[in-house]
Amino acid sequence: MSRLIASLYPKKTRQDFADLLRYGNIPKEPEEYITRVFFISLIGGFALTLFLRFFLDWSIFILIPASFLLINGVFYTWLNLNADSRARYVENLLPDVLQLMASNLRAGLTIDRALLLAARPEFGQFKDDINRVGKEIATGKEVGEALMDMGKSIKSERLQKTFQLIVSAMASGGQLADLLQQTALNLRQQKLVEQRVRVSVLTYVIFIFSAIGFGAPMLFSLSTFLVEVITDIFSKVQLPTANVATNIPITFSKITITPKFLNAYTISSLMLTSLLGSLILGLISKGKEKEGLKYVPVLIIMTLTLFFLIKYVMGKLLGGLFNI
Repeated sequence: MSRLIASLYPKKTRQDFADLLRYGNIPKEPEEYITRVFFISLIGGFALTLFLRFFLDWSIFILIPASFLLINGVFYTWLNLNADSRARYVENLLPDVLQLMASNLRAGLTIDRALLLAARPEFGQFKDDINRVGKEIATGKEVGEALMDMGKSIKSERLQKTFQLIVSAMASGGQLADLLQQTALNLRQQKLVEQRVRVSVLTYVIFIFSAIGFGAPMLFSLSTFLVEVITDIFSKVQLPTANVATNIPITFSKITITPKFLNAYTISSLMLTSLLGSLILGLISKGKEKEGLKYVPVLIIMTLTLFFLIKYVMGKLLGGLFNI
């Protein structure tokens, strides 16, 4: 059953799910996980379609596939963010691990013992990875192969390059302890530089977040309320008949924009703005667009809530003045 449902997905998508489950250290079979995602997306897609029908006058033949793909995308994005979160956690601990290994090697230990003793309880899940690699080396597996396999299980380019450097140094007969010590120092310096960059761009992040989260819904609520007022006023204006001559240089025509269309357009615009703005925030703050996807739900909920709240308040305060 699971294999049949998983086969409905493209081969590349199935492979991506399998890789992300491995990167995130999630003990699930890819086919079983894809099957679960399929049924959740199917049920959630119908529920989301019923909800969106209240705001968007779109065909269900468009909303159902779009909702299904959207929920699948949410699961895929969550796996991506989980894998990246684990990679960042490992990268933060990597300098300490390398420094401990260097100290153990200088004390005369072999590389497998140096690696095992570098696994401290405070390293969390990374401690289990280090122990696994150390045991593989102790049972006869080549050091370079064990380290590179560990790099393939974590979605970190920095970790893979570090292990490649260690393997190359071992092959060339270099001083491994000195290399590990210098690599740990370089990684710490690189981390300090990244932190300084994040602090310098914090102003841009705050400005973009405020413009999307507060400015956009405020302007949209004001504009939609204004259009509703103008539409209501012009609907009560008695237009002159064709037989009556007039010298007024104004041409009246029927307004075809409806409040329902305007609300649908506003909601779509706010959601699209939240998505694109989140990608920009991720690119500025972390250097990767996908890092900003975690802001998407927050911005969408914030913008839509403020839009309807401001519009409701304006309707209560000014609705009586314009008799709408």
